[in-house]
Amino acid sequence: MAAYAKTEIFYISIGFWLIVGVESYSGWSNYTLTIYPGGSVTIPCHYDKKYTQQKKSWFSGIDKTYKYTNTTEQNLSVIDHPDQSLFTVTMRNLQNKHNGHYYCVVETGEQPPIKTIYEPYLKIQSAPGVFVVNSSVSGHEGGDISVQCLYSSGYQNEVKQWCRYKDQRCYTVGRTDTSQNPSVQIRDDDGGRSFTVLMTGLRRTDSGWYFCSAGDAMNPVHINVTEAEPGKTKDTSESGHQENNNNTTEVTDKLQKENKLLTVWLPVSAVLLLLLILISVFIWRLRRRPKQDEQQIRVRNGSRNNDAIYSKPEDPVIYSTINDENPNDADKDTTTYSTIDNIPGSEAKPPAGGTVYSSVAPHQQQQ
Repeated sequence: MAAYAKTEIFYISIGFWLIVGVESYSGWSNYTLTIYPGGSVTIPCHYDKKYTQQKKSWFSGIDKTYKYTNTTEQNLSVIDHPDQSLFTVTMRNLQNKHNGHYYCVVETGEQPPIKTIYEPYLKIQSAPGVFVVNSSVSGHEGGDISVQCLYSSGYQNEVKQWCRYKDQRCYTVGRTDTSQNPSVQIRDDDGGRSFTVLMTGLRRTDSGWYFCSAGDAMNPVHINVTEAEPGKTKDTSESGHQENNNNTTEVTDKLQKENKLLTVWLPVSAVLLLLLILISVFIWRLRRRPKQDEQQIRVRNGSRNNDAIYSKPEDPVIYSTINDENPNDADKDTTTYSTIDNIPGSEAKPPAGGTVYSSVAPHQQQQ
């Protein structure tokens, strides 16, 4: 009974301070975490170092329950990371019943005794407003990483940002003012309803929690930067980092040039392919032309065929055969002349006159 009363007093005190709003967190309270049904999410809750030894808890505004840090259940884990001055809340198998307000709470041990350090709102959607391909991305010092953030069609015209939880610093799509870190490039792809974040010249201090947002929808991403790979120069100095920042523009320009080349080469390749097809058709038709011409010549010559048969050079006689396909045609001249020439190398000798005329009569078919 005493324990129940103590719990009720705790709920009432939390509710009181949440309503009063004293020392409440105001950073990302207007954002909504959008999650797929059955999905999971890890939410970071940053706190001041002076609260490292104080109690922290995750409070549900739906069923008015709280879970202290270092609690692990089937679908809920609340883990404190004092070395990072934050605790994380991982919720799994989320369903529509989990829609609502939640609170990251610290018991300060002073006035006010309870402080809300984060107040996220969870919304379970079949088509989340914003979601990420990978919620955890790793890279090496001095290297590059990219994060793809996707958004639904309803957020296409909203402001897209890449923000860091810790210092509440954001990078906005389309903004190129000098206040933005040149080592962070953010590029929107309207056709694919996504935007890509490119971080170059990574440092260990870049590790931490970030989130993609479009309008009031957001989704968290954890970046982990490890030591440089063996054999590669480790660049931890400020001057070296500045040099990497100066090279960011070159990396971005390279990406843009690759996109332009792709845009140009696709149409050019299509034109070349079409030209190759036309040339092939032209050559094919050209090769068929002699055969067609030969057929036309045969048609013009009518039904008369002259076949000259030459004998071998050693043969003494040269023969010439003339065929008429219609020998009974009275209108035609029945006399056909044939000239027999001497073939060089033949043993046969031409007559003294030089030319021999032969009268050939058509063969009468027996009835």
